[in-house]
Amino acid sequence: MPFRDRIIACECWARDGLQSIPKVVPTEAKIEMIDRVVAAGFRKVEVTSFSHPKLLPQFADAVNVLRGIRRRPGVSYVVLMPNMKGFERLETCQKEGHGADEIVLMISSSERHNLLNFRMQIDEAMREHAAVMTRAHALGIKVIGCAGTVYGCPVGGDVPLADVIRIVKFYLDGGAQTIMLGDTTGVANPRLVRERLGELTDRFPGAEFIAHFHDTRGTGVANSLAALELGLGYVDCSIGAIGGQPATGAAKYSAGYTGNTCSEDLIAMLQEMGADTGIDLEQLIAAGRRAEHIIGERLRSNVILAGPVKHEPAGV
Repeated sequence: MPFRDRIIACECWARDGLQSIPKVVPTEAKIEMIDRVVAAGFRKVEVTSFSHPKLLPQFADAVNVLRGIRRRPGVSYVVLMPNMKGFERLETCQKEGHGADEIVLMISSSERHNLLNFRMQIDEAMREHAAVMTRAHALGIKVIGCAGTVYGCPVGGDVPLADVIRIVKFYLDGGAQTIMLGDTTGVANPRLVRERLGELTDRFPGAEFIAHFHDTRGTGVANSLAALELGLGYVDCSIGAIGGQPATGAAKYSAGYTGNTCSEDLIAMLQEMGADTGIDLEQLIAAGRRAEHIIGERLRSNVILAGPVKHEPAGV
C-alpha cells in the first residue's frame, strides 16, 4: 500500500528518550530541544512525564517544562500520564493555561510486565485509566491509549493477540482518539508487524493506530516502515535513538540496547522514499548534534555521521 499523503511523526526525545538517561538534563536544555524539533517541523512532540519525581527524577521539572516551551499553533504537546495523582497535577497546569494537548496512558498487554513495570494488575489499571480518560475529555485533552508489549514480552514470552485486543478495545471504548501499539522492548520484526497490524486494523477498522517501535535489536526503522506501508499515519521516534526502560534502579528486564526508533534515520529514509513528513532534515540533524552535546555522548544516529543522501555531483 502507498504511504498516506502526510505522515505524522512524534518526536519523543524529551520524554521516552530521556527516561533512560541517568544524567538529569537541565530544564532549559529540554525546553530548547522541544522548541528546536517543533521549528524543524514536528507537529507532535512528547514533552514530559508526570511520573512520581522520586521514581523518575528526570521529570521532576515537568511543570516548569510545560510552562517554558514556546507553543505553536497546529502542534500537539504530549505528556505521559501514569496515574490519577499525576493527572491531578496536570489539571492544575491545564487550568493555569500551560497544560497538554494529549496524554499517553499505557497498559501492558502482558499481565506480568504490567505488574513489573506499573505495579498494578491490568484490571486495576483499567479502572484508574477509565477515570483519568473521563476527566481528561472533560478538559478537552485528547487521549492516546497505549497497549504495551504488543509483539512480545521480555518476562512473559509471546503475547496472545486476544490480550492485545483487550487493551485496544478498552481504550477505544473509553474514547481514546488514537491507539499506540508499543513494541516495548524491541522484539518485533517486519513480518510479525504486518501480521499483527493486519489483524488489528481488520478488527478495529475505524481506529487510528500509532506505530511505536523500540530499537533494542536494531529493527526500529524496518518495523516502522512495515507499519507505515500498511497505511498507518502516525509513527514515534527519538533523536539519537535514545530511550527505553526508565532509569529507576530496578533490575533490567531486557537485554541489549534500549532506545527508540532513531528520528534522523527514519525521517531521512522516508524522505528518500518520497513520503511527506513536513520535517526539515537539516534542522533535525542539527538538533541531533545538539542533543549529543547536551547528553555528553555520541548517540546512535547513522545519518548524523553520513549526512543526507547527495543526488548532485560532488564539487571539485
